Amino acid sequence: MEIRRDILDTLKEWKDSPETERKPLLLKGARQTGKTWIMESFGRDCFEYYVRFDFDRTPELKSVFRKTKEPERLVKELSLYSEVPIVPDRTLIILDEIQECEEALNSLKYFCEDAPQYHIIAAGSLLGVAVKRKNMSVPVGKVRTMKIHPLSFKEFLAKSDPDTYDFIENISAIGHLPEIILNKAILEYRRYSICGGMPAAATKLLENKGMSAVEEELQGILDLYELDFSKYATPLQVSRITSLWHSLPSQLSKENRKFLYNVIRSGARAKDYEDALTWLEDAGLIYRIFNVSKPGMPLSAYSELDSFKIYACDCGLLRRLARIPSEIILDGNSGYTEFKGALAENLILQSLAAIPGNDIPYYWSSGNTAEVEFVIQMGTRIIPVEVKAENRISGRSLSEYSRKFSPEYRIRYSFRNLQYNDGLLSCPSPLAGWTRKLLELCR
Repeated sequence: MEIRRDILDTLKEWKDSPETERKPLLLKGARQTGKTWIMESFGRDCFEYYVRFDFDRTPELKSVFRKTKEPERLVKELSLYSEVPIVPDRTLIILDEIQECEEALNSLKYFCEDAPQYHIIAAGSLLGVAVKRKNMSVPVGKVRTMKIHPLSFKEFLAKSDPDTYDFIENISAIGHLPEIILNKAILEYRRYSICGGMPAAATKLLENKGMSAVEEELQGILDLYELDFSKYATPLQVSRITSLWHSLPSQLSKENRKFLYNVIRSGARAKDYEDALTWLEDAGLIYRIFNVSKPGMPLSAYSELDSFKIYACDCGLLRRLARIPSEIILDGNSGYTEFKGALAENLILQSLAAIPGNDIPYYWSSGNTAEVEFVIQMGTRIIPVEVKAENRISGRSLSEYSRKFSPEYRIRYSFRNLQYNDGLLSCPSPLAGWTRKLLELCR
């Protein structure tokens, strides 16, 4: 089973852009998010030929790039490793696991400057970590980077229930959804929160392979991540990264989800774990969400760097890391109240982060009296976002924020139906991926 990824549309636009504007592409993102599949699918669908060079599987490729930086000579030598011709505008050149060869990474600069007629796309596992650890130079300004997120709920729904997806995709006015559509979307959203957006795990669920197969895939990815800790971190960092990673469910189970170092271990200090936090960020495994003192423009100018929350890159991995059984989520069990809220926030964050053009949000708090889960910047608008688990919408934090700052728009995500009233967009959580479109319809 193949699940179509929305980023393929962006890649097609890149392919068709003028040579003078097109730069080599560099895909970044956590392991197992589908980077290789995306590149190969793009090559099959949009080019006459595609060829993939994997520097991990074929280490002798490194010698090609160590001998020359001249693109035409590189293409001639790479052709010796290819069963298809490498022809400008007709062949997609894929450089996979590029973090294994700094010379290949640097060659992207020369393809940009001297041979833009070639379509080149590159990716690597833990690219951000490897670049820092090996002190590699990235040709800034000569490549276009794209972030590959886990499979979004929109992409999942398009495969799991195409009719419901089409109905939501074609919403043209804000108003209550038919109950059958809302209920179907919520059911699929619950299923997505179980498997998450790692394509291998989502595929197992969509193919009805059973929960044991889904759990096995998720655990295999978690095990792979821990092997990466050992491979790409120093011995001192490994234990700290591992401890921090495993503290994630505990961090999010608190009523106040502000990150606390002593949750990792008693007496833990910021200076000891800052590198571990940065490592997990660079690996794409966590989102770090900073507090803002006020919702000013730009939000980054008002962030408080010592006050933040961390979330997992994927809700399925977070659920597995926390050992939350799938049946609890499907049944809406109330026995995991605090973590239910955390998982709801993680799901919304994933949806917001995957919307093209969106930056990572912030959050706002007022001492210990009020907290708004996310504050997002869309164009010139700064919008507070409240996240509620399922149908419970009690709370005064959004009202407190509104009283202080009078925002033009507010958003509340829950399992309640879609409506807009006096600046408040009440949005069903499954529709979070359509937020930008829904806000436009509110105008």
